[in-house]
Amino acid sequence: MTSHIETLVQQLDGKADESYDARAELIWIGADAIPAVIDGLPSLGGFPQLTAIEVFEEVGDPRCGPALIGLLDNGNPTVREWAAMALASLEIDRTVEPLRHAYRACLERATPPDWTESVGIRWALTELGARAPVVPPLTARLRPITADNAPGWPSAHFTEIINDLADHA
Repeated sequence: MTSHIETLVQQLDGKADESYDARAELIWIGADAIPAVIDGLPSLGGFPQLTAIEVFEEVGDPRCGPALIGLLDNGNPTVREWAAMALASLEIDRTVEPLRHAYRACLERATPPDWTESVGIRWALTELGARAPVVPPLTARLRPITADNAPGWPSAHFTEIINDLADHA
């Protein structure tokens, strides 16, 4: 007999409104839903796996760590990216090495460094303290100080900044 939670996990793979409703209810159920979501993860397609990752993040249960690490080898680059970012935002233990492995896999696949998967994995490593972002001196000097400390540069210096970044690989 299928439990209500298992039915909700299966509904993640349904039509958009059904999937969204199942996601919301799984989040509302909270930690009690996590084992069933973990168990059902392998049978879900790409979009439902992304939805499951959202459930993991919203619930914030560290038991999802191994499942998220497993998704770093998924065939879908968006699933890999979201899994990496979830691992960092949930501060799951023992994830630095799997994230480094995932980033090396990006390099081996020749994934461009500006694609979201590469950016997401680098962000995750940075958030976990395993990577320090490096900004060349000229680019750092041209960065204005903003109220929210968000990175941004004036477009008037676009050419200088691109050349500086290119000169520093």
